[in-house]
Amino acid sequence: MRWLKGLAVAGAVALAASACAGGQVRGADRTATPASTTTPGATQQATENASTFVYAPNLEVVTDWDPATSYSNEIMAMANIYEGLTRYNAQTQKPEPRLATEWTSADDGKEWTFKLREGVKFHTGATLTSQIAKQAIERTIKAGGGAAYIWGAVDKIETPDPLTLKFTLKYASPLDLIASSGYAAYIYDPAGVDKDGKKDGGTGPYTIDQWQKGKETELTLKAFEDYWGGWKPQQYKKIAFRVTPEINTAWQLLQSGEVTFVPRLNPQLFEKAATTPAVQTSKASSFQNLLVLFNTETLPLEVRQALQYAIDYDGLVAALKGAGVKASGLVPQGLLGHVPGREPRQDLAKAQELLERAGFGPDKPELVLDLTYAQGDEDQKLLVTLLSAALKKLNVTLRAKPMQWNAQWDQAKAKDPAKRQDVFVMYWYPDYPDPYSWFVNVFRSKETPDFNLSYLKDAEIDKMIDALPALTATDPAAAQASYAELQKKIIDERAAVAVPYVQTYQRALAAGVQGYVDNPAYPNVVFFYDLAPSP
Repeated sequence: MRWLKGLAVAGAVALAASACAGGQVRGADRTATPASTTTPGATQQATENASTFVYAPNLEVVTDWDPATSYSNEIMAMANIYEGLTRYNAQTQKPEPRLATEWTSADDGKEWTFKLREGVKFHTGATLTSQIAKQAIERTIKAGGGAAYIWGAVDKIETPDPLTLKFTLKYASPLDLIASSGYAAYIYDPAGVDKDGKKDGGTGPYTIDQWQKGKETELTLKAFEDYWGGWKPQQYKKIAFRVTPEINTAWQLLQSGEVTFVPRLNPQLFEKAATTPAVQTSKASSFQNLLVLFNTETLPLEVRQALQYAIDYDGLVAALKGAGVKASGLVPQGLLGHVPGREPRQDLAKAQELLERAGFGPDKPELVLDLTYAQGDEDQKLLVTLLSAALKKLNVTLRAKPMQWNAQWDQAKAKDPAKRQDVFVMYWYPDYPDPYSWFVNVFRSKETPDFNLSYLKDAEIDKMIDALPALTATDPAAAQASYAELQKKIIDERAAVAVPYVQTYQRALAAGVQGYVDNPAYPNVVFFYDLAPSP
């Protein structure tokens, strides 16, 4: 899920930073083109039409075109192609109408009825009806991929009339909030699903223009002229995603006007951007944190705990210069399950003591750890540098290699456990504004690895995770206590993860863009329809 949601660290112990992230996630290897040597065609593409918005992600955009299973970087595009019944409003902290205009709940949250918007057209030409919406949701549930778990409470979907959807749930759940999820909540025409990105079945303001996997300008979108919201002359009618792995290159392209939006600059460039006339900056808190997942199948508990203590949390946050705040547990502030007072700290003496118990450390056999991190992610590179220096003092060598996401993730999911990494670093953010996503995806036992890349298998933890949705709906105080206990078990007792910081989004965009606001529920998504260039 994400920029992608993640960034792998192979071999042993390490940190790095992904939507989502950088990043959130995935891409084929490519070499960045410096701005000074940009091809005439690339320049023409960005300047020939003033209504084109050029987004410069540092990683490949699309890994999965299926709206049922999509769970990665493609949210940047998909959130503009597809829509759900609702969309989360970060200002009001409530879901607001999208394809549903109103909704009601009954039976203490076990029955939900949504009234659909009339006259909505799919990009396929079909008209939105409750029957098509039902087919889409049931197809997503049946596929069982990505974030399909969000519909886990659904027992039955009925269509009393062409514009009414009625859900009967197995247990109480906030279905209006769940329906605002950035993944798996899309309402689509199943006839429009195409894994090759040649068409789509969305209802959103934009539709696929051209997808060229592996190319620098990987994806372009165009306005869907029959969009239910209508169009104004000044809105952006064309969107281009120009993959730019190197931050310095992205900065040069932004200054030259060849790109419109850079999701992340390093602290030095972000400071410079704030005083550059042709550029504006945006800064916002997020629900996105960095996870350092330790392989619980290969690394002894003492080694995993030592790695937790070896991370220079304060030094890393200081070096980020405002791009992150120190984490307190797995759940960021602003969500149910956040536990204050869990901020980690570096303690090299404790790390050495733990390593020596495991047979490593100074004057003992050298421990060699292989690490992979996201190519082009300056934050991860900083983490790797700090961690390497700290571990060197403990007779631990960190072999770090920058990689594109797909290669990292494939290694982590290898059928042969011997080929997997010892440490996997990735960003994570919730699928909708609720902490359940961290626990069910990353720490619940699974036979085949997906995002549970600490490979943790604990029946007691699984049972507690499975009880969270119903507990959240019926007894929030008990749910808060359960989330706190789960973090104690996962972080302290099992040492499956370290959580260095929560990202603060620092964006840079062309000065002429009007209306940009970050929504932490949709990391790294720009809702292009809401923006306009200066007249």
